[in-house]
Amino acid sequence: MTKTLLLLAGDGIGPEVTAAARRVAGRLISQGLDLAVTEARFGGAAIDVDGVPLTADTLEAAKAADAVLMGAVGGPQWAGQPYDKRPEAGLLALRAGMQVYANLRPAICFAALADASTLKRIHVEGLDILFVRELTGGVYFGEPRGIETLANGEKRGVNTHVYTSSEIERVARTAFELARGRKREVVSAEKSNVMEAGLLWRQTVQALRDAEYPDIKLTHMLADNMAMQLVKYPKQFDVILTDNLFGDMLSDEAAMLTGSLGMLPSAAIGAAGSPGLYEPIHGSAPDIAGRGVANPCAAILSLAMALRHSLGQPDLAARVEAAVEAALNDGARTPDLGGTLTTAAMADAILAHLK
Repeated sequence: MTKTLLLLAGDGIGPEVTAAARRVAGRLISQGLDLAVTEARFGGAAIDVDGVPLTADTLEAAKAADAVLMGAVGGPQWAGQPYDKRPEAGLLALRAGMQVYANLRPAICFAALADASTLKRIHVEGLDILFVRELTGGVYFGEPRGIETLANGEKRGVNTHVYTSSEIERVARTAFELARGRKREVVSAEKSNVMEAGLLWRQTVQALRDAEYPDIKLTHMLADNMAMQLVKYPKQFDVILTDNLFGDMLSDEAAMLTGSLGMLPSAAIGAAGSPGLYEPIHGSAPDIAGRGVANPCAAILSLAMALRHSLGQPDLAARVEAAVEAALNDGARTPDLGGTLTTAAMADAILAHLK
């Protein structure tokens, strides 16, 4: 049966990097992959045409696909919109609508890029961390939220950090299952010393480990300490389990250990058999949008994750990842990595290794 991939290019450099990923998908299709690729508007691009960042039709198309690959959303031209009408609101609604609650963010330092990191080679060479971030709960979704005017005329902003034990258990189970295929070690990050929701997180993760995953070594670490440890000795970590907010910040920090945000893909998955959402973790980068110099590696590696987790093609995923690594070994570099290649030329270098 033909698998389906929906592309949501989005804004800024999103269309440029997803175009490169589509070229890679096209090469695989020409070599026998049974995959149908479609596209839809999303984010600011959808606001400009449809008046909303995510239409009902696009959400239904995403839920009906086997996998969704998006580029990036947002830009200064939509900054004046109310929060519920901004491009980022469309992304949150897409994640919630697809019920993709576990965000997988690998932070891998390719050998050829060990000197591109701001840390010394000894600290990042061979780095291979997998973040498992809860994606549909916490402070980004909690209620009540908003900005209100108090009786004395002062304004107050409110965001609610809230989790249920079942939300914590399902993402923790994902982390433990993935750890079984790696080093069988999980470090869980929260702020249980000052947050009740953090304490519930720690207690729930520990109880699940004790009941179902006694073969997994579980360590608890306060999120601020983890931020320090990531730049002190990052190779101590293998699988890191976090909530939505801390996972957002800590995985971006870890991205810089690898040399560039342009190198890091991500996957958002839910229940078995449901479609996954795949995206590079970089933003829309409006400062370089349209110049053709964005690094497409994260988008192409996100396609590889889609092949592995949603499209049932782990061998092809490994081929794509090997092609990216081979291109880097050959010296292919976009400006973010200190090189001069355009987005299209970097894609050409990768495609040259997908014969």
